[in-house]
Amino acid sequence: MKLLSRVLLFGLFVSCGPVINYDYERSVDFDSYKTYNYFDDMVTGFSDLDTKRLIRSIDEVLQAKGLERKDGAQFYIDIQSQEIANNTNSNVGVGVGGTGGNVGGGVTVGIPLNSNQFSKEIVIEFVDLSTIGTFWQVIIETTFNPDASPEKREAQFKALSEKVFSGYPPQKN
Repeated sequence: MKLLSRVLLFGLFVSCGPVINYDYERSVDFDSYKTYNYFDDMVTGFSDLDTKRLIRSIDEVLQAKGLERKDGAQFYIDIQSQEIANNTNSNVGVGVGGTGGNVGGGVTVGIPLNSNQFSKEIVIEFVDLSTIGTFWQVIIETTFNPDASPEKREAQFKALSEKVFSGYPPQKN
């Protein structure tokens, strides 16, 4: 029973984390990139304050990796996001049934719980304007609560950025 409880608890924690998918141009020498900046005309899908929080958290992680943010950078970052409605099929069922002889029957009533949950799909792209265009992309699906306190949203962006950029630069096989 303890094992089952632990497996279910682990499954709950794993399922609540962000889903992260990477793609990149295999021919790129990622070590050659030292400077970056953001596109001026980004439509991030976040409020202005949340956009600033996200950019700050990305800056912290990239600068810790030795990259420098400056004008006339080697590559530019584009951030886009959209809300996604996740329809869940979670419900509570109440069943009544009985059998006797050749007679059987049953009634089931489903009551939907949290029928719609919202998450964000965030796309971050690294674009080299001088040569190849987009050379690295990450697509993240994560829960996001715009009604959370500013401190909680900042902490969420920081944790998300650390997790996302743990995969940058990609390991070549």
